[in-house]
Amino acid sequence: MKVETYLFGAVEVSPEKIIHFPNGLVGFEQSKRFMLAHEESKEHPASYTLQSLDEPALAFQIVDPTTMGFDYELALNDAENALLQSPAPEDVAVMQVLFRNDEGGKAVITPNLRAPLVINTRARVGIQKVMENLRPNIILSNLASAV
Repeated sequence: MKVETYLFGAVEVSPEKIIHFPNGLVGFEQSKRFMLAHEESKEHPASYTLQSLDEPALAFQIVDPTTMGFDYELALNDAENALLQSPAPEDVAVMQVLFRNDEGGKAVITPNLRAPLVINTRARVGIQKVMENLRPNIILSNLASAV
């Protein structure tokens, strides 16, 4: 299927590559179908673009939290587990959405720690887990290395 995007122009997307977010993302509940894009030249990219297939102008930069020294241990409730189709642990990817803050006239890119994306990579379905209190186990490691 051919999809028009803001960042990439017209792209061909295979239906089996679409990631479905049944509830959408916070503030963008109407967008439920997304694709992942990254630089073709990188075997293990540091970040990905999560491009909405429902709204061409909507795209997010996302990263694997381990590339930034974070490791989540999240507990899913029954409803979240059902939306994700009860994935095996090895089929789950946790990603962080990056956002830009302007601090003193300087742009700072920050990960959203309170609302990671949880994706069942086998079923290609995801949720955004919004945490009222940041109480999951987050392990910080290797913060001195450059990303």
